[in-house]
Amino acid sequence: MAAASKKTPAVVLDVEGYDVRVTNPDRVYFSERGETKLDLAHYYLSVGPGIVNALRDRPCMLHRFPKGVDGDKVHQKRLPAGAPPWVETVRLHFPRYGLHADELCVQRLADVIWAVQMSTVEFHPWNSRRADTEKPDEWRIDLDPMPECGYDQVRRAAHTAHEILDELGAVGWPKTSGGRGLHIYVRIEPTHGFQDVRRAALAFAREVERRLPDDVTTAWWRRDRAPDDLFVDYNQNARDHTIAAAYSVRGNSRGTVSAPLGWDEIDDALPDDFTIATMPERFARLGDLHAGIDDAVFDIAPLLEWAERDEKAGRDTPPEPEE
Repeated sequence: MAAASKKTPAVVLDVEGYDVRVTNPDRVYFSERGETKLDLAHYYLSVGPGIVNALRDRPCMLHRFPKGVDGDKVHQKRLPAGAPPWVETVRLHFPRYGLHADELCVQRLADVIWAVQMSTVEFHPWNSRRADTEKPDEWRIDLDPMPECGYDQVRRAAHTAHEILDELGAVGWPKTSGGRGLHIYVRIEPTHGFQDVRRAALAFAREVERRLPDDVTTAWWRRDRAPDDLFVDYNQNARDHTIAAAYSVRGNSRGTVSAPLGWDEIDDALPDDFTIATMPERFARLGDLHAGIDDAVFDIAPLLEWAERDEKAGRDTPPEPEE
């Protein structure tokens, strides 16, 4: 009879005074270099202030990979069963379906590491906070390249977006998507609902399109976009639409990270530069490049004026995507 395989004992991590038990610590999660579940936990520990700053008080959907990123992915809205009593949630309602979900609401680094224990790789927070989940305080500019769009095109759009933000008096905080695109976040006053924030985001996207007509599209339907277009995806500001947080690892074999950048890095940095293998040293050296985001709050009123101008000129606001 073959001998039973020995299971690697769990590891207990002391995370700022909270004990978090990590089971199957040697399970390989990222096949390119062989990083394990425990390596993933140590990555999030290394960028702790950054990931907590990105997630704090926000409803958060979890992308879980119980067998590692080469296995099946679970999109988890509701908090997984078995959470310690100190893990907090926020309740969200979905009137269309008559449902609700109690989503993770990160308050501390131990919450993040517990989610890793539950096989979470990616953290996808809402752009609103639990004080009023229906009033976003974050406007997200998603530069989303179509399959044949080159990264230089993404960079041009980022610089143009930066230019327009400067003209508006808004501060943008760029980061890689962890894939082929770039995100820019702007902190906004939580005084408008999702519909108005999406209208404002569309008006901004159309201004980028006007300045870069050969590079950028705001076409609603994918069939109306060319293979080499860059789509400025304003729909990421719709209710219950989320993208990976700053410092979130992405579910690919390389373990890329959605990495905050300085504007002076846009021309040289490549998305593949930032992985769970390279980010700990970068964070130790630079700290959280988004640390000041809460101190630079923008009023979207000028963008809503742009939206009204566009609508009067006959440009429709496409229907909102379903939750």
